[in-house]
Amino acid sequence: MSTNSVSQLFGKFAHTKFPKPFQCFLNKMYVKIFKIDMELFEEENPCNFSTLNDLFIRKKKDIEFHEEEDVVCSPCDGLITEYGDIEDKKAYQIKGKSYSIDELIPGNKLDGGFFLNIYLSPKDYHRYHVPIDMQVLSATHIPGALYPVNIPSLNKRDDLFIKNERVVLRCKDKKDRIFYFVAVGALNVGSMIFNFDERIKTNVSNSKITTFEYEALFLKKGQELGRFEMGSTILLFFGPEHFKYLNRKDDVEVGDILGEIY
Repeated sequence: MSTNSVSQLFGKFAHTKFPKPFQCFLNKMYVKIFKIDMELFEEENPCNFSTLNDLFIRKKKDIEFHEEEDVVCSPCDGLITEYGDIEDKKAYQIKGKSYSIDELIPGNKLDGGFFLNIYLSPKDYHRYHVPIDMQVLSATHIPGALYPVNIPSLNKRDDLFIKNERVVLRCKDKKDRIFYFVAVGALNVGSMIFNFDERIKTNVSNSKITTFEYEALFLKKGQELGRFEMGSTILLFFGPEHFKYLNRKDDVEVGDILGEIY
C-alpha cells in the first residue's frame, strides 16, 4: 500500500466520530503519549474533541507576534531541523542531505539567499500563521508521495522534500521582495488546509500540478494561514541580502522571532 493510501485511510480514521467513551479514551491516550500540555489550548479537556482530527487542530489560547514590521516570526510550533545560505541552488533537509531548490519549487527566481526548515511533530500545534505582512501572489499544489519527515527519515532518505506532496506559496513582502512559504506533506497528513482558498485540495488522487494566482491577496502577520491535519514541515526561502537569521533555539513556538528582513 502506498504512503498516500495509508495517509488517506488514517485521515478517514482521524475524522471519524467514535462513541464518546472510546473517543475520550483515544484522545487521552494521544495527549499522554505525546505529552501535550493542554493548558495552552482554548479547550483543555481532550474528551471534548469529537474526533481525533479536532484534537490535532486544537487552537492555542494566546499567541503573540512581534509588532515590528520587519521582524519575521515563526509561523508554527516546531523543531528547526536545518537552516543556512542557499548555494548553487541547493538547500539542506538536514546536515549532509542537500536537494535542488529548482526541483522543490519549479520556476522559482531564487539565486542565493537563505533557507529555513521547521518540523512539526505529532505533539505540536498544527495550525500555521502568517510570518510577516505579505502578499500571496500564487499557490502551487505539487502532488507527490507522503513519506515521514521526522529526523530519522530526513537522515535516511535523499531528496525527501522533493518527493513529497507540497504547496508552494509565492509571496511578496512590504519591500516588494519575493520569498517562498512551502508546506510539505508527510505520512498520515490527512490534508493541508489554506484558509484563503478552499480550491487547494491535498492528499487526493491527482497527479497534476495546479497553480492558483491572486491579484490582491494581502495577509497580516499573525493571521491564521491554515493547518496541517497531522504534523509535517514548513520551509521558508528568502532571496539574497533579504533576510538576517536571529533565532538561537532548536525548538520554536509560533510567534517566536526567526529573523528580520532588511
